[in-house]
Amino acid sequence: MSSILTNNSAMVALQTLKGINSNLMKTQEEISTGKSVGSAKDNAAVWAISKVMEADVQGFKGISDSLSLGSSSVAVARQASETVTTLLTNIKGKIVAAQESNVDRAKIQTDIVAMRDQISSVVNAAQFNGLNLIKGTESVDILSSLDRSSDGSVTASSISVSRQDMTTSAGTYGSGTVLNANATASAAAVASTGNSVAVTFANTWASGDTATLNVGGVDVNFTAAGSAVTDIAAGFVGAINALGLQGVSASNSAGVLTITSTRAFEGLRVTQTSTTAGDGTSDITAVDGGAPSGSNTATASTTSQRAESIAFSTTAAVNEGDGYKATIGTTSYQYVAGKGETMEDVAKGLKAAIDSGGAKGITTKVTQNSSTGQWSLNVDNDGTGTSSLAFSAVGNAGGKASGGLFGLDGIDVRTTAGAKAALSNIETMIQSSIDGAAAFGSAEGRIKTQSAFVGKLSDALKAGIGSMVDADMEEASARLQALQVQQQLGVQALSIANQSPQSIMSLFR
Repeated sequence: MSSILTNNSAMVALQTLKGINSNLMKTQEEISTGKSVGSAKDNAAVWAISKVMEADVQGFKGISDSLSLGSSSVAVARQASETVTTLLTNIKGKIVAAQESNVDRAKIQTDIVAMRDQISSVVNAAQFNGLNLIKGTESVDILSSLDRSSDGSVTASSISVSRQDMTTSAGTYGSGTVLNANATASAAAVASTGNSVAVTFANTWASGDTATLNVGGVDVNFTAAGSAVTDIAAGFVGAINALGLQGVSASNSAGVLTITSTRAFEGLRVTQTSTTAGDGTSDITAVDGGAPSGSNTATASTTSQRAESIAFSTTAAVNEGDGYKATIGTTSYQYVAGKGETMEDVAKGLKAAIDSGGAKGITTKVTQNSSTGQWSLNVDNDGTGTSSLAFSAVGNAGGKASGGLFGLDGIDVRTTAGAKAALSNIETMIQSSIDGAAAFGSAEGRIKTQSAFVGKLSDALKAGIGSMVDADMEEASARLQALQVQQQLGVQALSIANQSPQSIMSLFR
């Protein structure tokens, strides 16, 4: 049936042409934009995922900038630390030269001061965009990643770079928690007198009676020709004093041999190594007054070092701002610990403070007990200043840390004592600067690794986004040509369908 009111063929052809035109328009849009999913109406799920990933890519671009800035900041600090290390090494060379007595120590000191001032200049100038990593103790966080969890939440990750303080500041002693129990002074005073061991003798020695004492590692022999104990003691006095052992002297009082040691940081061991009794009764009865253990035997004894000491706790933690103070005579010397330091650092810091004070006759040494691991600061008084000085140690928390090169300003090699003290202190400073440079080097390497990873991760995310939303241009081109042909055929079909009513008109002619 044909109708002039309803042309079904034309409607079918028109709908077909509209569909072709719609597909053609979409294909042309893909070709012009390069995307198969250009908006949420194309594919809402894919579009939403791609937008989240695009936001992450943009975030990683900012992270890449942050890592570049952080890398530059750390590189400046590392190079400054290496320069400081070189200058400290040069200072050590000058200090070693000053150990000789026939050099111009005043000129050497001038050179040391010049290099010390250069270190200060390097430390103050070692900043990038206002950030100086070799001053202060606070850590610096460098944004390194955005971590997205399965629930969609995002957290930022950072690389923490610890400052390595290389200033010479003394810090500020706090008034917080009392830490006196962590530092115990061995005596109330530092005296210049030596420590003694007594050797006693028994009976009358017969001719041919012999004995050997080992004094500080040196054997001293005596053979009697029949003598009273006073003569035996006097004989050993002469033999021991004739050895010329540094800091060791002997005296006789009523037949008791007293061996005195004024060695600052070394004890003196005295022991009987052998005896031969001509009559079987003569002997050394005791060393240091102890009871004899048998005929011709004696108990060994060791004098302590002349120096007094501050023993630091083996269990207490050292926190940033913990300050320790040693008082010698009427002068107090202090050191305030920085972040991550130990009792070893505290002991060496106090040593540097005392050495920098220049107290006459006072020398120091830091030691560690090999069995307990305890660190001690030993303080000796040779008596050239005051024969006896008050001695104490205290501690308080809540201060501001001393600089990592604390004590550098106090190096003075113009005296023999100053040159000797500077030699051990400069080693501590060199190690501190080396540790700082190494820490910065490790941080810089980690930042560069993370920066390279972020770049690769961004590329991977971009590739993933492209695989979801980018158009397949080969496919789109082929589809465009097919749709153009279909469009032409659809127009032709619609034209044929629209001609059908004209055929009906011919029936009325």
